[in-house]
Amino acid sequence: MNKLEEFQTIIGYQFQKPGLLRQALIHSSYANEKHMKKHSDNERLEFLGDAVLEVVSSEFLYSSYPELSEGDLTKLRASLVCEPTLAGCTPQLRLGEFISLGRGEELTGGRKRKSILSDALEAVIGAIYLDGGFTNAKEFILKFILTDIEHKKLFYDSKTILQEFVQGNYDELLNYRLLEESGPDHNKSFTVEVRIGDKPIGTGSGHTKKAAEQEAAYQALLLLKVPAAGQGEA
Repeated sequence: MNKLEEFQTIIGYQFQKPGLLRQALIHSSYANEKHMKKHSDNERLEFLGDAVLEVVSSEFLYSSYPELSEGDLTKLRASLVCEPTLAGCTPQLRLGEFISLGRGEELTGGRKRKSILSDALEAVIGAIYLDGGFTNAKEFILKFILTDIEHKKLFYDSKTILQEFVQGNYDELLNYRLLEESGPDHNKSFTVEVRIGDKPIGTGSGHTKKAAEQEAAYQALLLLKVPAAGQGEA
């Protein structure tokens, strides 16, 4: 079984035009390194997949949450289709293993980079849409992305939810502390600890301080067992 066949088995969808899937998995660094013709990478498919994802997620949330206002629906949709959330959907697909990367990206951990993973996931959606139409793309999105919504909302809103929870339940202040900064300028990695007063309650890592803080806050929320809908309630 070759790589493309293996990935199709994982996602449960067989392409009529495997070339679309192949393109969805080509990162620009690979296309540039191999001197492939213009638009051979996955960026155009990502553009299309992003639009399909927005329509499907909007329809899903509109139907599933009739009590939410337009503003709340927009915020919830943003939490489901943001880069970290989409990247978090990819391990079950083993997506990182199948992306064609240039040597530089390969050596600097590109297979685990959230931006590359989320872009490739959207490109796969675009490829499925072109190959099998809206229904198949929607089925893929519902199966692999629009799941476990409360935890995804919790992750997206983690810093805000944690701040409100701590303000409502503790006398001490919430604060973030940078534990480690490493890597070259183009591929920095930050590790951050979040604390209530002097007590550590979570750590997180990311390619930006903001991403590391978000991950740390999310881990703290899980530790403190704060529900997404709680928004400051114990």
